[in-house]
Amino acid sequence: MNHLIRSFANEVYGAPARTERWVRGGCRPRRALFVSSPIGLGHAWRDVAIADQLRRRVPDLEIEWLAQSPVTTVLKRRGETIHPASESLASESGHFDREAGDHELDAFRALRRMDEILCANFMVFDDVVSEEAFDLWIGDEAWDVDHFLHENPELKTAAFAWLTDFVGFLPLPEGDAREAELTADYNAEMIEHVERFPRIRDRAIFVGEPADVVPGTFGPGLPEIRAWTERHYDFCGYIPAPGVAAATDRETLRAELGWGPAETICVVAVGGTAVGAPLLRRAGQALPALRERIPDLRMIAVTGPRIDPASLPASPGLELRGYVHALHRELAACDVAIVQGGLTTGMELIAAGTPFVSIPLARHFEQRRHVRHRLERYGAGVSLSYADATPTALADAVADVLARPVEYLPVAEGGAERAAALIAELL
Repeated sequence: MNHLIRSFANEVYGAPARTERWVRGGCRPRRALFVSSPIGLGHAWRDVAIADQLRRRVPDLEIEWLAQSPVTTVLKRRGETIHPASESLASESGHFDREAGDHELDAFRALRRMDEILCANFMVFDDVVSEEAFDLWIGDEAWDVDHFLHENPELKTAAFAWLTDFVGFLPLPEGDAREAELTADYNAEMIEHVERFPRIRDRAIFVGEPADVVPGTFGPGLPEIRAWTERHYDFCGYIPAPGVAAATDRETLRAELGWGPAETICVVAVGGTAVGAPLLRRAGQALPALRERIPDLRMIAVTGPRIDPASLPASPGLELRGYVHALHRELAACDVAIVQGGLTTGMELIAAGTPFVSIPLARHFEQRRHVRHRLERYGAGVSLSYADATPTALADAVADVLARPVEYLPVAEGGAERAAALIAELL
């Protein structure tokens, strides 16, 4: 079976580059291979937070990353070790960029249409771990690694830690019966994998609390999602980016960023893919109406590593920036934010106590169901559909959240430390 998969992947993407076997005389340090999902930057930041804590607990641990853009943008800035085989990975973010529409991404169908990419990338992973000695594999929503290990359990040769912040593919209310049938079928396969081969995931960690798991079932005749997740996962709580500015007072942060005390700063952030370009344009269109309501408002639109700032129209009071390393500092210091419906950005804003308006991608089951449930649990209930977020409506929503008191549920600290403690037990 594995040879058939390899042959198919090589035919579609070309044979992955072979890596040299790692050899060292005497006692070698322990080694971990970290595979972080490239769909956005949230995984990258929480994973480096876990890696920092792991290295504190296991001083001789060497961590290498099998990663691609945009994760590598964060890793390179931090000086992390990126495995050379990473260059052979097929682009998952590029696939999602191509699948996206006008602030719309049918995430479930996009996942269904990326079998060749996942297959090819698993072959790269399999080559690396077949030729080099690792004591631990860590996969943060590394769907290819998890799926093909369950399909080929004989390939597992090291401890494997699995992380995710959502469990279950969910149909959307506007979806049809076929979508409900397919999501239930995918969930049934996942459940069968996990319960048939419990040895594959030596540790499964949910990045959040039990209450963050969506209510409901995996589908007709399938288990209740929260109860099943509690049986099969440990919970570490939310994991903020390392060095998040919670301990730094806001005035000091604003001074470090060069923001005046009288300015009202609105940050627009859309994550690490190119899917958010339409929202950046819409926010720029809303700026004149916003400045009518808040004359001193200054908007900073962060395009991330995959959108060229020059591709967006300029406007008075609008600052366009590309990739911003440690964006959580800006999110903690700004007065208000406009964001896509991603989990990491929303939770960073909640942790910082910053008001924001969330505009999830249409047809994106994770943002529309899983993330929305969690943000509402923390009291961040201001969400607009892109269709309703006209420039005037968006300006009204931003002005409204600025005028309200912030009453978020506190975000517990120590998530990275708890995740690292659970993973370190495998070493």
